[in-house]
Amino acid sequence: MSDNRTLPPCDLAGRGVLITRPAARAEALCRLVEAAGGKAIRFPTIAIEPIANREPIRELLTRDWDLILFVSRNAVEHALPLFPGHRLPAKPRLGAIGAATAQALTLAGRPPELVPPGCFDSESLLTLPELANLADRHVLIVRGVGGRGLLGNTLVERGARLAYAEVYRRVPPITDAAPLLTRWRQDVQLITATSGEILDNLFTLLGRDGRHLLLDTPLVVVSKRTEKTARALGFARVESAGGASDTAVLAALCRVIEPRRLR
Repeated sequence: MSDNRTLPPCDLAGRGVLITRPAARAEALCRLVEAAGGKAIRFPTIAIEPIANREPIRELLTRDWDLILFVSRNAVEHALPLFPGHRLPAKPRLGAIGAATAQALTLAGRPPELVPPGCFDSESLLTLPELANLADRHVLIVRGVGGRGLLGNTLVERGARLAYAEVYRRVPPITDAAPLLTRWRQDVQLITATSGEILDNLFTLLGRDGRHLLLDTPLVVVSKRTEKTARALGFARVESAGGASDTAVLAALCRVIEPRRLR
């Protein structure tokens, strides 16, 4: 059953929820918030763009790989048009970080063989026994420009012959935050941030004038790593969704407003 058909776990009762995902990834969560009686406030803090020079990536994707790992749904969607015939290759094993990435690969024609159970980060993927020994295996990581180094560095330590296909880039959008800040106390009661980069950009976009408003507003994140970052920044209330799915984020929003009933 799709997210927008799921019975809301609580009544958000008109609370404004700041949705900071990229615009192309935000609408499903916005619909869930609105179905639960909240007001979705669209404020993307990252824009996703394809890389300008695609030819080196096209050549890289034609090579013979033993394993191709996709770090995000964006990685799948931006890489797929660059594969020969716009199709995923049949030979290499495929790995995905997270359910959304795995679903994107499945929709593209090949369910991934390697998906970490429950969690959706590099650390979880690295616990899979299939990645314990990669001596002389040719491994390609498909990601955005400047992604985390943990996954690749660890695979090299385990013997992999590694390369990166960086198929998209994340850029801060051009946004005027002044109207949002003017009505923040009336309109914004909850915030969502689904990555550390989104959180960093949110601080930058709101500037010094918005810092105290931001830190005083309950925040929902999707991982323990981002939760740790948010607490170090000084947020008064942080709730981890424990997953990046829209339903997990909505459930976390509900725990913020109704902690006793939903814990």
